[in-house]
Amino acid sequence: MRRTRPQADADAAGAVVIAPVLHRLAVMLEAGLTPDRAWQHLADSGDTTARDVCSRRESGLELARAVAASGGAWRDAASAWQVATTVGAPLARTLRSVADALREAEQTRDDVRVALAEPAATARLVAWLPLVAVALALVLGFDLGATVTNPVGAACLVAGALLMLAARVWTRRLVARAQPSDSVAGLSSEMLAIALSGGVSIPRAEEVLATVGVSPGLADRDVLALSATAGAPAVELLRATARLERHRARVSGRMRAAELSSRLLLPLGVCTLPAFLLIGVAPMLLSVMAGTPVRL
Repeated sequence: MRRTRPQADADAAGAVVIAPVLHRLAVMLEAGLTPDRAWQHLADSGDTTARDVCSRRESGLELARAVAASGGAWRDAASAWQVATTVGAPLARTLRSVADALREAEQTRDDVRVALAEPAATARLVAWLPLVAVALALVLGFDLGATVTNPVGAACLVAGALLMLAARVWTRRLVARAQPSDSVAGLSSEMLAIALSGGVSIPRAEEVLATVGVSPGLADRDVLALSATAGAPAVELLRATARLERHRARVSGRMRAAELSSRLLLPLGVCTLPAFLLIGVAPMLLSVMAGTPVRL
């Protein structure tokens, strides 16, 4: 269920496409079509993923594995599909639940990306500030080339360049740390709800989830304990927990984006502004002190 970073963009883009496809499959299954027939109808309508799935099915691959082979968020859908078919849970309801979870996860990622766009763009713009100072000095007529031969001037340029590099690395790490997660929040709760909706026991549901690489989290076990104590339906409680986890993920992402604006002031004050002084201001002062004429 985990994804590597090189696939992040493809997975995120795929989630937008997968949700409508899963809803179409759910509608056709509710109309009485078999899963294979539903996939074939999608393939005939021009869906490229459905064509690939049907092609793999013709080669003898199991349907859930054929879906998972499409990669990206399809692996999550395939895992839910496999759990539902194993325990006998309603497949159409399962597909709708997974589609909603994927759509909400993508909306969360979109919200965080939009919130991060402004501080990230500002950080990139400020990073060029020392070079702007150099251009300004050249326009004013200072002979900055003469400062390179001066040991103090050369040391200033080297120190300023190192500070610019440090600021760029620091800023990039801060922005990367604030990026939204590639995982789908509340997925373990959703999968456990799917398994239990098939009428199996909790130990059996955990065994089935283990076959697709999912294990119930601490929140899921708290919900199961609450269900046993209060006599409330565990499936609905788990689905409510999944929605709550997705809401928390959205709020957490927005908070990280808001905090990024203030955290970016650290590399600005510690690295970028000193680099501005060392690369832009110090050579001009050395040029004046050395008596280099200024060409206006």
